[in-house]
Amino acid sequence: MSDTSPHQVNEPASAGSLFDMIAAGVRFIAGLALVVLVLIVSAEIVSRFFFNHSLRVVEELAGYLVVGLTLFGASLAVRKNSLFQVGFIFDALPHALKKGLSLIYMALSLAVCGVLIWYTLQLVLSSWSRGNVAPTFLMTPLWMPQLLIPLGLTFTAIFIIERAIITLRHGGTD
Repeated sequence: MSDTSPHQVNEPASAGSLFDMIAAGVRFIAGLALVVLVLIVSAEIVSRFFFNHSLRVVEELAGYLVVGLTLFGASLAVRKNSLFQVGFIFDALPHALKKGLSLIYMALSLAVCGVLIWYTLQLVLSSWSRGNVAPTFLMTPLWMPQLLIPLGLTFTAIFIIERAIITLRHGGTD
């Protein structure tokens, strides 16, 4: 009989309570976005089927929610170390090589995230300063949905840093 609870088996390795709190926040936001997405799409279906009327905002809002879900979900996948890895090749490598390659990969990934965060923040600031709005019924200020991109990439970068801390602390890739 194992002394680990079922909850510990599926939990990702953690570098500390700060990372756990950030992950809990990201999971909450992603979960809330998923619930909202299901509700608005269901409302659109009911509205069209029974009343032959479109709510006119669902397509736009659903697009924003899908982008947010994708980026926030990817950050959580990075935290669980289940993204961007060819396991059967990586597992066949010697331990020292795995650790080195993991650290190089994390450094490169962090650099790419940093560049993407910088340029997407420039886009957000440009849209905000120009007052750009979506050419849709809602006329959403574009900086609002655009902000999801650097925010999601920031969470990804945070969890890459967490993976690097874990790798350095434990001398391995777990």
